[in-house]
Amino acid sequence: MKITAGLAPMAGFSNIPFRLLCHSLGADYAVTEMISAAAVCFNNEKTLTLSEISSREGPCALQLFGHDAETVSNAIHILLGRTCEEESVRPAAVEINMGCPVKKIVSSGDGSALMKSPELAGRIVKFARDATSVYKIPLWVKIRAGWDKNSINAPYFAALMADQGAERITVHGRTRELMYAPSSDNAVIQAVRKAVPDSIEVFGNGDICSAADAVKMIDQTECDGVLVGRAALGDPWIFSELKALGDGREYAYPSVDERVDAAIELTRAIVERNGENYGIRMARGRAAHFIKGIRGSANVRDMLNHASSFDEFESILRRLAR
Repeated sequence: MKITAGLAPMAGFSNIPFRLLCHSLGADYAVTEMISAAAVCFNNEKTLTLSEISSREGPCALQLFGHDAETVSNAIHILLGRTCEEESVRPAAVEINMGCPVKKIVSSGDGSALMKSPELAGRIVKFARDATSVYKIPLWVKIRAGWDKNSINAPYFAALMADQGAERITVHGRTRELMYAPSSDNAVIQAVRKAVPDSIEVFGNGDICSAADAVKMIDQTECDGVLVGRAALGDPWIFSELKALGDGREYAYPSVDERVDAAIELTRAIVERNGENYGIRMARGRAAHFIKGIRGSANVRDMLNHASSFDEFESILRRLAR
């Protein structure tokens, strides 16, 4: 059984260092953090940095959000047409985010707010598809089950997006109302799979906390693959486990030493990319995910919050190694 699994976009986490780690452990692809189409058009440097893809990582899609079709189209032309930075490579796809539930996103009419406006969403996808076609880049769309329990419209919405040119639909099986609460609904993903042509890929997302959850989602929905989000933050080895399951191999869970080593190497990459001062502050939360549940990790997390250099950070983490 072949299992295709990607790293879901997560603000503040799905950056190049973490994507590289997940790719090295078996992720088939990754998606960048969300990129504001409007900010791209304003040439915001921080936003443009989010669009960088390393030549050392595997397939990676650019994820855009916006509620104006012309702006989204212009942003795609800017991102795909501009001169690449040294580390940048051709993206695997452009994905339009119509699923983010965060208040500051939906309050502007972006993300999952578009689930309430299918015609507008379809116009955005049509304009985006016209733009990506110029560069021969696939167009994907990410959606939710619907806005709330009274407006679960993912099957209809997905069919419309496919009709306007989307080549892959990723479905998060919760409504916007549910945010990230438990009980993502695989039945919604299954309904989307049935609602769109077989030529359109459907990927599932939501409540995948283990390799077994991914297999269950694929079995129940017949989706073409899955995205793993928060579960990968402290367990990027979930991609290795999925590969082992797909190949019928035994899987060995990472040791404490392996988890500590991974946290250190991720921190090193973050510091190299962002500088020591900012990089160490950024790495604290990331390292905490890797050591969760290890004896003595609570005390180590507290010490990491006061570390000011990479050498100090590494020395503190090494205290957990056996």
